[in-house]
Amino acid sequence: MSIDALRDLIPSYAKDISLNLSSLAGETVLNEQQKWGAFLASAHAIGTPAVVRQIEAAASAAGLSTEAADAARAAAAIMGMNNIYYRSLHLMKNQEYTTLPANLRMNVIANPGVDKLDFELWSTAVSAINGCGACLDAHEGELRKHGMANTQIQAALRIGAVVHAASRVVAAAEAAQG
Repeated sequence: MSIDALRDLIPSYAKDISLNLSSLAGETVLNEQQKWGAFLASAHAIGTPAVVRQIEAAASAAGLSTEAADAARAAAAIMGMNNIYYRSLHLMKNQEYTTLPANLRMNVIANPGVDKLDFELWSTAVSAINGCGACLDAHEGELRKHGMANTQIQAALRIGAVVHAASRVVAAAEAAQG
């Protein structure tokens, strides 16, 4: 399994990250599409090549459909834009910018090609990685409004956090090797 191959890339000093990858791969509070979509969206949000390759392989081996994989990648892409834009609005003192239309295309949010709640869940994980509190609140609110449990939302956040840490560790280990 590719999660094991990813774990093999993680140095011993980051054993906790490796163990967390393993336990999250076995997570059952999310369905398989939700779980592997969160893994894939998180990996693409960070973009560390070795991690993306291994998680792509693991998601495929777990049966993530082509449509769901594309939607997870789309969540990473659109949140890469939205998280910067909306975080900026949130951080700026001049609130006039919040009254202006964004004028950014975001069509994939309305029609992601998978269950909208799954896409919202993946967008939540990516928003956590990208540090956008406004987007986290917006996506979490949609998930809660449609009955998603706190434990499910937390699982996606945990996946995002661990994939982020694994990506940083793998990138640093590769850099140290020259």
